[in-house]
Amino acid sequence: MMNYLESTSYLHSVPRFLPRDIVNGKTKFDLDMITNLLERLHNPQDGLKFVHVAGTNGKGSTVTFISSILKESGLKTGTFTSPFFNEPTESIKINNIEISRSDFVKNIEKVKEASEYIIEEDGRGPSQFEQLCACAFLYFAENKCDIVVLEVGLGGRYDATNVIKTPELAVIMTISLDHTEILGDALEKIAYEKAGIIKKRGKVLLYPQSQKVYEVFESVCEELDAALYNAVMPVKLSRLDFSGQTFVFPTKSMRQNAIFIPLLGEYQAQNAAMAINAAIILRENGYCITDEQIKNGLANVKWPGRFEVLHDFPKILVDGSHNEEGVEMLCTNLKQYFPQKKVIFIVGVLSDKAYKKMLMNILPIAKEIYTVTPRNPRALPACKLAKFFGEEGYPAVACDSIKLAIEVAQKGATEEDIICIFGSLYVIGEAKNVLKKLLPNLK
Repeated sequence: MMNYLESTSYLHSVPRFLPRDIVNGKTKFDLDMITNLLERLHNPQDGLKFVHVAGTNGKGSTVTFISSILKESGLKTGTFTSPFFNEPTESIKINNIEISRSDFVKNIEKVKEASEYIIEEDGRGPSQFEQLCACAFLYFAENKCDIVVLEVGLGGRYDATNVIKTPELAVIMTISLDHTEILGDALEKIAYEKAGIIKKRGKVLLYPQSQKVYEVFESVCEELDAALYNAVMPVKLSRLDFSGQTFVFPTKSMRQNAIFIPLLGEYQAQNAAMAINAAIILRENGYCITDEQIKNGLANVKWPGRFEVLHDFPKILVDGSHNEEGVEMLCTNLKQYFPQKKVIFIVGVLSDKAYKKMLMNILPIAKEIYTVTPRNPRALPACKLAKFFGEEGYPAVACDSIKLAIEVAQKGATEEDIICIFGSLYVIGEAKNVLKKLLPNLK
């Protein structure tokens, strides 16, 4: 039997799902591999109930909000999110508690054995994401979860998570341009791929969309006889301090009192509202979820790495924005929380992102820019990213490590400055580890 280090080393040795391999024809983008793998594991997912969440941005936060509400309602709630910051155990939780290392080892060994049989027969095996997804299904089934909230990894139609049968509810978040080389270069094409998680006679909760995008989902729902619910969004947003914010949800039963969430940014209030909508629909499905449990679930949520303030004087925050829409939201939040202030940025991105268009958003509010290379095969080298900024008239400093970038930025910062570390989630995870060592009073 492997120990935990051996199991994680094995998982990291498994080829990642790389969009460029799809484009180059080296890898297939379908459900055949995950289907084969799960059949060898006796289809643990078939005995589970799911809330399935897709979209370009806001998936992870919304999954976390929904999971917290369901946990507060007394349901044993599994959660699967991706990617993870540091340890693969972060992706698999029950009632917000990570899978234990011993349980991870036990289940990844089963997945490894099944994967080796596939490699012998087929010459290729399941990707890292497919194996982690299978590990999660095994764990949730073994622990007899009442419900699992499942985040789509990429797209929807051919994402490994879409191997499930009709979920209790499919939730579709924002639709914007990302992974265009696979999903398409128009919002309607991307919407169609996201709509792939809609199943026959299922229920679908839709975030407010443009008319053309909405028509894509409306058409798919009509074709599959699925019920389409248009989300009700929050009103009367009230920004508090850095501990959180409040909003009012415009329904008869919940509009009496302000709803508090401990996450910052207007978009998080919108994500929380999606979770409220989802809880109300699940209540209609027969789940016992009270208004008080909804409020308590939202108030108790924890979701690191999303406009998360880690230190004061100077303010140091991390944010996982990694596409154009996400960075636009980040900049909006920075302007709202720090009006008239310039920001010191530390940024690292993946090369298959439309990073030039994405990063133009930060230039008007940038005081200094430091670039780093994420620990990922798809990483854009820090020197290449710094060159891009220089060509746009904003000299940037390429750093050999995230640790060096943080040290240099912090050394030159005053107590009134803001240091924002963003880009790939791989950068955020490493940055948080570095900051824990550098700053003993980290939040």
